[in-house]
Amino acid sequence: MSMDPLAFIYDRCASRGATARSQLDMRLTACRAYADRMRWVLAGPGWIDRGADALATQRPELAEVLAGIQTAAGPREVICLVHDWGRLATDDTHRLRLQERIVDAGGYTVTTFGESDRASARAVLVGRGA
Repeated sequence: MSMDPLAFIYDRCASRGATARSQLDMRLTACRAYADRMRWVLAGPGWIDRGADALATQRPELAEVLAGIQTAAGPREVICLVHDWGRLATDDTHRLRLQERIVDAGGYTVTTFGESDRASARAVLVGRGA
């Protein structure tokens, strides 16, 4: 019997104010709706790095997501769900490094637009003998 995938919703929000909060709420709602359509189990309400943490290399909330992925990986698929790739980082190099960290933890990343790095994550894991 296989278990439904477990999804960790992640976002970041450096801006403050009503518009930023509204946009963040819209993205989180889209993530929850996507997970529901995919029949994924949500690990929690979502992890959000805010302010300076949203722009930093080391992000406390993303670190929590990585720890959760590492704990849950193995018996089930584990996903870091983001609204779009920019929710990880707008800089491609930084984003790819963060995606590598998610793969290293045992998961992969999916956007609400259906984009995924699942194939590359599997290739990395197969190369490691997993």
